Amino acid sequence: MSDTPAEQIMTYLMDMDGVLVRGAQIIPGADDFIARLRAAGKPFSILTNNSLYTPRDLQARLALSGLHVSADELYTSAMATAQFLHRQMPNGSAYVIGEAGLTTALHDIGYILTETRPDYVVLGETLAYSFVRLTQAIRLILEGARFIATNPDAIGPTEGGMIPATGAVAALVYEATGVRPYFVGKPNPLMMRSALRRLDGHSETAMMIGDRMDTDIIAGTEAGMTTTLVLTGVTARESVARFPYRPTHIVESVADIVI
Repeated sequence: MSDTPAEQIMTYLMDMDGVLVRGAQIIPGADDFIARLRAAGKPFSILTNNSLYTPRDLQARLALSGLHVSADELYTSAMATAQFLHRQMPNGSAYVIGEAGLTTALHDIGYILTETRPDYVVLGETLAYSFVRLTQAIRLILEGARFIATNPDAIGPTEGGMIPATGAVAALVYEATGVRPYFVGKPNPLMMRSALRRLDGHSETAMMIGDRMDTDIIAGTEAGMTTTLVLTGVTARESVARFPYRPTHIVESVADIVI
C-alpha cells in the first residue's frame, strides 16, 4: 500500500459509477474535482468495467448528468481488452459477443471479427445475449480458441434494475467448456497499468479512486498505487475492516480529496 503525499501524486485513475455519478445523477462535487485536476495539470482517466459503450457514448451520457469530460479521458474494460490482445497477438482474429464498445475497440487495433477459426473468443456485456451465439462461442472454445472476458462482474445496474453481466455469462461458458476465461478488467491490475501507460504515468506517483474494495481498491493496491476509497458508492466505512487489505485513504466523496 503506497502512502505517497498528495503533492507528489501526479496521475489519477478513478472509477465512474459510485465515484463521479450514481446512475444518471452526478455526485455532488464531482465536477469541481475534475476542474481542480485540470487546473493543477494532473492527467487523469475515468475507468469503467462496463464494455457496452464507446468512450464517445459514455461522454454523452456523462454530459447529460452534468459532468463534462472528453472521450480521451475515459477508459473502458473493452479498450483494456483490445490493448491486451494487441500486445499478445497483433492483428489477430476474434469471435465477439458484445456491443459497440467492444467491437469498436477491437476494430481500432486491427482485429478481424470472424466466426471461422478465431484466435480468441471475446465476451463482453450485451443487452441481447443470444443462445445461438453462445453456443457458437462454446464450440469455438472447444475447438481451441482462447477465452477472454472483459470483466468478471456478475451483475450490472441499469435504469430498470440489475441484469446479468459478463461474469455471469462467462460462468455459463466455463461450465460448458471447462475452460476458464482470462478477465482483463478490474480487479485485474492489468487494467490499471494499461490506463497508466496511456497517461505516461507511474504507479508510485498515481492514485486509484474507487467505491468498491473488491475491485477498485484491490486493483490499485496490487498495481502499487495510492488508493482512496470514497463512501458515495457501495462500500460503507464499517465494512472496510472485513477485508485483509486497506485503502490508503477513506473520504466521504471526491469533493474531499486533496490535490
